[in-house]
Amino acid sequence: MSKIQQCMAVLALTFVGLVGFDQESRAAGDANPIRVAEMQRTLRELWLGHIFSVQHVVLYTETKDPRELDAAEKEVVANAKQIASAFTPYYGEARSEKLFTLLTAHYAVVKEYSAATTAGNTRQQNAALAHFESNTDDIAVFFNGVNPQYLPKDTIRGLIAAHVAHHILRINLYKKRNYAQLDATWPIMRQHVYVIADTLATALAKQFPDKFS
Repeated sequence: MSKIQQCMAVLALTFVGLVGFDQESRAAGDANPIRVAEMQRTLRELWLGHIFSVQHVVLYTETKDPRELDAAEKEVVANAKQIASAFTPYYGEARSEKLFTLLTAHYAVVKEYSAATTAGNTRQQNAALAHFESNTDDIAVFFNGVNPQYLPKDTIRGLIAAHVAHHILRINLYKKRNYAQLDATWPIMRQHVYVIADTLATALAKQFPDKFS
């Protein structure tokens, strides 16, 4: 099985557990549910911004529009900074900066895979997939490290691995110009980043209930 096929298998398996993650996100212990919902909404908007801006990078990589690509890349980096900064009040500046580094690395691999796919270079695609796997592990280790009780490493790794698989799927569909399937996969990708956002917000509320009172 190729690395691309393995990644698609991860995506399919993760869908099975998607409902379980969503149900877990609704329980936040003694925290004020209104405050938790506010954090969920904030993180949902930020993660939605991530997939919007990355989608533009993939599009402009495929159409070879350097000016639009540069603008889209700046949007991705700015969004990564916003996501990381949302955690600063809880984990401090140094850890926020570490998360920003991991998120920009995540984007760098998206760009690497997109460029390899546009060029039709299977060897570079496989190299990018290996980098995806390493970065996914790093993100899982990070969140488990800052919140070991409520963010199990395997849970985060599964969520990010499925998110990566969505990126890969959509890059491949752009390459094939299969716009009908692109439209069909967008709601699935959007719903999944909402699950990521809700999982992170709920874990914060459980870890820092006083900040959500």
